[in-house]
Amino acid sequence: MRGQLWRDPCVLGIDLGTSSTKAVLLDATGAELSSASVPVQLSRPRPGWVESDPEDWWLSVKTAVGRVLAARQAEVGAIGLSGQMHGVVLARSDGTSARPAMLWLDRRAEASLGAYRGLAPHTLAVLGNPLIPGMAGPMLHWLSSHEPSVLRDAEWALQPKDWLRLRLVKRGGSEPSDASGTLLFDIFENTWALPVIEALGLPARLLAPLGASDAVAGGLDGPIARELGLPSGIPVAFGSADTAAALVGTGLLEVGPIQLTVGSAAQVVTLRTQPDPDPDLRYHVFATALPGRWYAMAAVQVAGVALSWALGAFNATWEEAYEVLDSAPSDSLSPPLFIPHLAGARSPSMNTSAQAGFLGLDLRHGRADMLRAVFEGVAFSIAEAADALPEFVDTAALYLAGGGSLHQSWRQLLCDLLGKTLFVVENPNASARGAAMLGGRAAGTMEKSGAGLLVAEQVEPDPSAHEVLTVAFERWKEAATGIGHAPR
Repeated sequence: MRGQLWRDPCVLGIDLGTSSTKAVLLDATGAELSSASVPVQLSRPRPGWVESDPEDWWLSVKTAVGRVLAARQAEVGAIGLSGQMHGVVLARSDGTSARPAMLWLDRRAEASLGAYRGLAPHTLAVLGNPLIPGMAGPMLHWLSSHEPSVLRDAEWALQPKDWLRLRLVKRGGSEPSDASGTLLFDIFENTWALPVIEALGLPARLLAPLGASDAVAGGLDGPIARELGLPSGIPVAFGSADTAAALVGTGLLEVGPIQLTVGSAAQVVTLRTQPDPDPDLRYHVFATALPGRWYAMAAVQVAGVALSWALGAFNATWEEAYEVLDSAPSDSLSPPLFIPHLAGARSPSMNTSAQAGFLGLDLRHGRADMLRAVFEGVAFSIAEAADALPEFVDTAALYLAGGGSLHQSWRQLLCDLLGKTLFVVENPNASARGAAMLGGRAAGTMEKSGAGLLVAEQVEPDPSAHEVLTVAFERWKEAATGIGHAPR
C-alpha cells in the first residue's frame, strides 16, 4: 500500500471552523478532487459565553472526511489541519476534553484583561497585540479563578486545530500561527512568552511544544485511522490557524497584496517581513504558516455571524436577504443604520464591550430596509477596520476570499463601499485548501512554493454607488463612535 500511496499521493485538508468543518482532497498538483462542509453547533450557556463540544467537532470531522472520500476514491498520503483562532480547549492526555471548548466569541474573561494591564510595560510589549477576552491567555486566567479543578485535570491548553491533531496523532503540539493569537506568545522571539505566563500565575505546563506548520507532527493513530477510513501512520502536519492557512490556500505568500476574507468574522490581511505591531494596537500582528513572514490583520469580530443573526431575527432565508441586495433600496432619504457589534468590536477600537443596534428607524422603514442595513453595517465595519492598516490606503485592489463572500450583490456592495477593485480568489475553501497544502509539504509530496494568487472574477466599483455609500459610511462611523463603541 505504501508504494501505491506515494506513487499517486493525495492530501487531505481539514478546517475546523466556527460554524462548519470543511474537508478537501487535493492531488499532488494542488487540484481539488472533492470537498465537503458539515455544520457545527455553538452553545451559549450564559450571556457572553460561547462554547462548542469537541466531541461534536469530532463527529463533524468524521462526516466531512467520509464525504470527501466517498466522492472521490483515492489513497490519502498526508493530512493537514487548520482551525478557528483564539479560544481554548482544555484536553486530557488521551485527547478527551476536560470541559467544553471556549471560543473566540466568548467574553467571560473581560475582567481578566485587568491582570494583563497590570503587567510591566516591557513584559506586555512582547505580545505585540491588543487585549481581547476571547484569546487563550485571558480565558486561562479566568479558569484559574473560576474552574481551578478543571485546569488541574487538563494536560494541555490547545487551540481547536491543535486539539484535533492531538486526537489524530496522540501527541500534544502547537505552532506559531495559532500560538501568536493567544496573548501568551512573544512575537519577536517567536516562542511562548514565559515571563507573561509566570506573571499571570498560569501553569506553563499546559502550553504545548511548538513545531513548524509544514512539518510532520506525527503519524495517524491506528484506531483513529480506522474510524476515518484512512491508512494508519500517514503523516499529519502541525498545520496552522485558519487565516494563515487561507493565505497559503489562495497563494498570498509574498509582501504586497492585501486580502479580505469574509466568513463568520472578517479579516483584512497583509504580509510583512517583520512583526511591526501598531503603536496604538488597532490591529493584530500574527505569525504566518511559513517562516520569515508575519501578517498584519485588521479584524471584524462578526460578519457572517451578524448576517445569520439577522436572518433568525427577521425569519428570513438567505435567498430573501440576497433579493433585498439585488433590488433597489427604498426611497427613504435617510436609510437606517446597523451597528453590528453583537459580540464586541475589534479593529480599530478594540472595544470588547461595544454593542449592536439600529439607528434612524421611522415608520417608513420595514423588514427589507433593516435587512439591507445589516449587510451595509457589516460592510461598514469591514471598511472601518481596513482603514486602520497603513498598507490599505495606497492599494488599488484587494483579493477577496472566504465562504461568506459568494453572492455577487454582496461582493458588489463591498467593492462599491471600499472603492477598490476586488479580485475574487478561485477557491472559497481557502483555509481547508491551505491546510491540505501544508500537509503535502510536510509529507514531501507538494512543492514548497505556491502557485500564486488564482483569480476567478474581477469586480469593479461603481463610482456613483461609492459616492452614496461614502456619505452613509460617515454617518455610520459617527453613530458607531457614539453608540456602538461607547462603553457600557
